[in-house]
Amino acid sequence: MNETIDQIITQNLKNEIETCGKSKTDIAKAVGVSKSTISQYLSGRAQPTLATLSRLCNFLDCSADDILGVKHIYDGREK
Repeated sequence: MNETIDQIITQNLKNEIETCGKSKTDIAKAVGVSKSTISQYLSGRAQPTLATLSRLCNFLDCSADDILGVKHIYDGREK
């Protein structure tokens, strides 16, 4: 299946939020958006701006690469 970048971001954001164990309300307050905006991100109806993505990554203790699904290749090995 060829996933779109929006689908990848949505799924990876869901995974990171589940891992952190925080509520949507806590996350929304920490990154400066509404709880309904977080719900829209998780349902795929909206995507975070770059600034919001940065705040989400800081709060969730992950990288933007994790959310965006970017894989790095170093010396021929995937990391």
